[in-house]
Amino acid sequence: MQVPDVLVLLDAHRDGLDTNVARARMEKFGPNAMPRRPPPTLAAIALRQFRSPLIYLLGAAALISALLQEYKDAAFIAAVLVINAIIGTVQETRAEQASRALQQLLRIRGTVRRDGEVQEIDAEAIVPGDIVFLESGNRVPADIRLLATQGLEVDESLLTGESLPVIKHAERVGEHDTPQADRQNMVYAGAMIVRGRSQGVVVATGSHSLVGSLALDVLSASASGGKPPLVERMELFTKRIALAVLVAAALIGATGVMFGGFSLHDMFLFAVALAVSAVPEGLPVALTVALAIGATRMARRGVIIRQLAAVEGLGSCTLVASDKTGTLTCNELTVHQVRLPDGTIFDVTGQGFVPEGHFLLDGLPLQPDVASSLVSLARVSVLCNEAELHHHEDGYVWRGDPTDVAMLTMARKLGWKREDSLEYHPQINAIAFEPERQYAASYHRVDGELRVMVKGAPERVFEMLADDTAMRHNLAQMAEEMARSGFRVLALAEGAAPSHLDRHVAPPEPAGLTCLGLVGMIDPLREGVADAIADVRRAGVKTIMITGDHPVTALAIARQLGLADSPEQVVTGRELLDTPEEQLPGKIEGTRVFARVAPHQKLQIVNAARAAGHFVAVTGDGINDAPALKAANIGVAMGRSGTDVAREAAELVLADDHFATITAGVEEGRIAYDNIRNVIYLLISTGFAEVVLVALALATGTPLPLLPVQLLWLNLVTNGIQDVALAFEPGDADVVRRKPRPPKEPIFNRLMIERTVIAALVMGVIGFGLFRWALAHGWSEPAARNALLLLMVLFENVHIFNCRSETRSAFSRSPLQSPILMIGMLSAFSLHVAMLYLPLGNTLLGTEAVSADNWAYIFMLSLPILLVMELHKLSWRRRDRARESA
Repeated sequence: MQVPDVLVLLDAHRDGLDTNVARARMEKFGPNAMPRRPPPTLAAIALRQFRSPLIYLLGAAALISALLQEYKDAAFIAAVLVINAIIGTVQETRAEQASRALQQLLRIRGTVRRDGEVQEIDAEAIVPGDIVFLESGNRVPADIRLLATQGLEVDESLLTGESLPVIKHAERVGEHDTPQADRQNMVYAGAMIVRGRSQGVVVATGSHSLVGSLALDVLSASASGGKPPLVERMELFTKRIALAVLVAAALIGATGVMFGGFSLHDMFLFAVALAVSAVPEGLPVALTVALAIGATRMARRGVIIRQLAAVEGLGSCTLVASDKTGTLTCNELTVHQVRLPDGTIFDVTGQGFVPEGHFLLDGLPLQPDVASSLVSLARVSVLCNEAELHHHEDGYVWRGDPTDVAMLTMARKLGWKREDSLEYHPQINAIAFEPERQYAASYHRVDGELRVMVKGAPERVFEMLADDTAMRHNLAQMAEEMARSGFRVLALAEGAAPSHLDRHVAPPEPAGLTCLGLVGMIDPLREGVADAIADVRRAGVKTIMITGDHPVTALAIARQLGLADSPEQVVTGRELLDTPEEQLPGKIEGTRVFARVAPHQKLQIVNAARAAGHFVAVTGDGINDAPALKAANIGVAMGRSGTDVAREAAELVLADDHFATITAGVEEGRIAYDNIRNVIYLLISTGFAEVVLVALALATGTPLPLLPVQLLWLNLVTNGIQDVALAFEPGDADVVRRKPRPPKEPIFNRLMIERTVIAALVMGVIGFGLFRWALAHGWSEPAARNALLLLMVLFENVHIFNCRSETRSAFSRSPLQSPILMIGMLSAFSLHVAMLYLPLGNTLLGTEAVSADNWAYIFMLSLPILLVMELHKLSWRRRDRARESA
């Protein structure tokens, strides 16, 4: 259909919808949101807790116990299964709710015209008939019929599988049955704007859009999502441990039957219970809890987690490759200096995009005769421009490229407005700015003559000037001098244009122009960013800056940031082209700044850093950053200024666009990883202690020290409560100052193995000694088991203080720092004390009351685990210092 027919059909017009009309259409068509699979119900989450090989094993044991009329054991195992399911359900429900809440922070925004004004709104609020503006880096929010285009190229691979961008033209009209891939006057929801700009009218939203209908098809089919890599690794780890322990349990069971004189029935139940007690069965839930807690903490500090397993990734990075604009700087370019071709220098006051400031010459306000020399420069600034700057009751609002907004702000300080200038000098044609082109041009009628206004990189604009070698040389020297001072330099020029040119003819590259002056802009550093880089450096993480700026400008900014201090630390994109690929990793170590870098070279730098052995985090906000964000170990996108494609390519999003937030992400990531290791250590060491206990009993012909239900009680109830509480630990105070862990270091490293073996042997040997002593002194087997069971519970309560830190003393941190841990420990202990004195515990666990004297003795026996692990931590710290000094 022709554009007028489309507007009539949709009851829309180019000035946009009225707010009331938009509200009515929202009620009719619903929010512009893709169909989503509904969140899992509480029942579905509860059923998931029973989908585990170990749970199946417990269920089989309960069934066999019931068939053998061992109803007490069967009932207890069933109760443990229910309790475990409740704990898992509660934690997974909370994690699901936290994940959904975080997703709400990642809303896509759309630029529309409502009530005659351009506004930025949530994409979900867009309705059919809305007039939408699109530019490079935007994701298309709905199905849109194009009304006007400027060099528009769209990536539709999401819908068509075509890898190359598709050129779009608003003027094209096809047949009714034109295939979707050939509809050049349409863009569809989910597509990505690769180049150019456009304006269009929304024809379909939500599930009525093309991608919405595809989403409905996907939802109608059964599908299961993939698991985060960290979760998969942990599950593999758990399965391997489970297999090893099940084999050990089977051997112990067989030994007990053949050589210990135990019945097959008793040893079967015991072997099953021992296997479950030794395996960290609660690890998947504790891991999810630890990651969800880390994600919540990071969200509070401005880091939004898009993939839960990425929580610990930022804490592991060894190199941060940071984009400059919008991350290290404010992304509010400000014109601070203007130079005319004759060498006159004007200083411009003011900051940011608010046009409050003045032009000064030698520190004094401009006189009228001097200001007239800036008329042509100001006119080009507003005409060769695609941004908007408006004043409202609550202040100034702007839209468009920061460079264009900065130029409008500068012109406003001279009294020029884009709206008024366009009225007097209507636009005939234009060449939109693109990075590959390095300039923009706009054609206007000026006093009856067609003129071309150009702005762009100085070296590119100088090529278009009338042939005056001396003038070009002088201008180049001025541009370089401004760049050395840290300015981003833009050249403005004007000249005659072909008289036959109209808006339907592609204009040629401008030539024969006259330079009007050089504009020096600076993007102020974000407050605190230099300190943040220093903090990251102290954390053992290297930071490099990647920018498209001139090397001299980039070095000036790097010096302010403390990143670099000499030209030898700067590498340009051209130098990268001349460097063989196998030598690129070597360039990473001595380089702090990569300047004049093309988009594809960012990806090259990231791959080289990874090849050099770094765990790389990349920050970025533009569409040109997306490949590097995707290739990095951790992609970090800007939440406010970032494009949709950058946020989609990243695992983390900085809600405040502040580099300093990365330091918070490093800290919280390391805390999350430490907590995961601490939970594993608690579960593995206590489980292995029970294996040691039973092995010693079988080797010495001693009766079984603990009954199956008692082992289940230790592992799934008392220990199960504490491992979840341990995931809430705040972390060590020096976590940011530690060196990052090696990327290939396994979770079960030398430190973990040493700690696990020592702790398990101490608890197992002391527990076995108590059991043998009790039997030797005439205690009955039930009484001896009751004392041993209490000792193992006390071991867990004391040992959890060892688990709070791998190397720091348990006495260096107050218990009051971790109220949740204290509540968990006291809850587990109180629950067991209740089972000692209540008839229910006496019946289910075979427990009985313990005298005050025995309480004191047993408590004293639980303390050596604290002393031994303190000695090990001291030894490890000394060895660690010796390794560092060596």
